[in-house]
Amino acid sequence: MSQSGANDGLRGRTAVAGVGETTYYKRGQSSDPEFVLVLKAILAACEDAGINPREIDGFCSYSNDRNTPARLANALGLEELRYSNMQWGGGGGGAAAVVQNAASAVHAGSASVVVAYRGLAQGQFGRFGQGGRRPAVRGEFAYTLPYGVMSPAQMYAMRTTRLMHEHNIDRSTMRAVALAAYHHAQNNPRAVMHGRPLDAETYDSSRWITEPFRLYDCCLENDGGAAMVVTSAERAADLSDTPVLVLAAQQSGGHRSGAWVHNPTDYATSSFKLGAQHLYEQAGVTPGDVDVVQSYENFTGAVVMSLIEHGLCTYENANEVLTFENLRADGGSIPLNTSGGNLAECYMHGLGMQIEAVRQVRGDSTNQVPNVNVSLSNAGPMVEVASTAIYGTAEALG
Repeated sequence: MSQSGANDGLRGRTAVAGVGETTYYKRGQSSDPEFVLVLKAILAACEDAGINPREIDGFCSYSNDRNTPARLANALGLEELRYSNMQWGGGGGGAAAVVQNAASAVHAGSASVVVAYRGLAQGQFGRFGQGGRRPAVRGEFAYTLPYGVMSPAQMYAMRTTRLMHEHNIDRSTMRAVALAAYHHAQNNPRAVMHGRPLDAETYDSSRWITEPFRLYDCCLENDGGAAMVVTSAERAADLSDTPVLVLAAQQSGGHRSGAWVHNPTDYATSSFKLGAQHLYEQAGVTPGDVDVVQSYENFTGAVVMSLIEHGLCTYENANEVLTFENLRADGGSIPLNTSGGNLAECYMHGLGMQIEAVRQVRGDSTNQVPNVNVSLSNAGPMVEVASTAIYGTAEALG
C-alpha cells in the first residue's frame, strides 16, 4: 500500500459502527410511508451498533431527502440535535458523500454520533425511472423533452453510447455486470431478485429500454429505508471487535459537470476521473489494494465507466477484464456488487451499496470475499456530483 499524503485528515479517524435496512419492496408495495421506513432503518442501525438511538446527535442525507432531521429527532426523542446536513443534487451521487459529511462532522467535533440515511416510497411520491409529467416545460427540459429525451435511461444511454464508440467497449462488459449482480442476489435473502436468477440468454433476449440498455441493464425501482451510524474510531472500537474505518470519501465533478443540454466538456464520463485521484491519496491505498467493489448501477454502462475511472481496469483492457468470472465474489479478480446492487438487491438510491461495502469489511456479507481489508463503493455515476467512499480494517492503515 502507498503511504498516506497530506490529504489524509479523514483517514481512519471515524468508523461505521452500525448499519440498518428495512425490508425492501418493489415500488409501491410498502405498507409503511417513507418517514416510517427511515425510522425503522435508523433503529435497526442503532441496534446493530449497540447504541441507544437517543445518543444520535446528527443526521446526513442527500438528493433533497424529504425526511428532515428535526422531524426525525422529534420522533426518536433526541435531547439535542447538533448537526444537520444535506448533499444537494438529483440522483444517487450523494450515497458516499453522505458518509463523507457524517465522518467530517464527527472528526471536526460538530457531533458525536451521526446517522447517514435515505428512504424511498415510490408508491407514495412517484416513480424515479419514469419521465416527469410537467404542466409546463422550461429550462433544460425545453431543449430535450421535444426530442424524446425525458427519462434517466434515455439521458444516460447517449453517454454510454459515446463511451462504447470512443473506446471500443463491447456490450459484453455490461452483460457481465448484470449477470454478476443477479448471481450474487441469489445468495442474499434481502434481495428483491432473490430466487430469480439471470442467464446470458435471458439477458440478450430481454427487451430494449433505450439503446444500448436492455431491461437488465437498468436499476430496480423500490421502496425501503437504509441507515448507517458513523462515530469516532475510538468509540467504534469500544462497540465492536471489527470496527469499519472510513479510510477516505470524496465528492467528484469535472469541468462543466452537470452542464445543461448534454454539454459537459467530457461527455463519456461517470464523473470520477478527478475525484478518484484525491480519494486514493486520502486513503493511502492504490487501486491494486482494493479487495471488493460496490459500484452504483443506475445503468450498467455507468459501472463500466466507473471501474475504469477508479483505476480498476483500463479503456484498453476493459473487454478482457470485465467478465462474469472476474466479477464474482467466489473467485473473481474484481468482486463486484456482492449484495446484488441496485440491479438485483434493491434500488435504495445507492445507500444499500455503501452498507454492503461495510459488510464486506466486517466479514458478514452473504457473498463474502475472503480477507477483505479495503472495500470501495462509488455512488451516482454520470450525475453532476458523484461520490466514492473507501472503508477498511485497522490493518489497511499500515
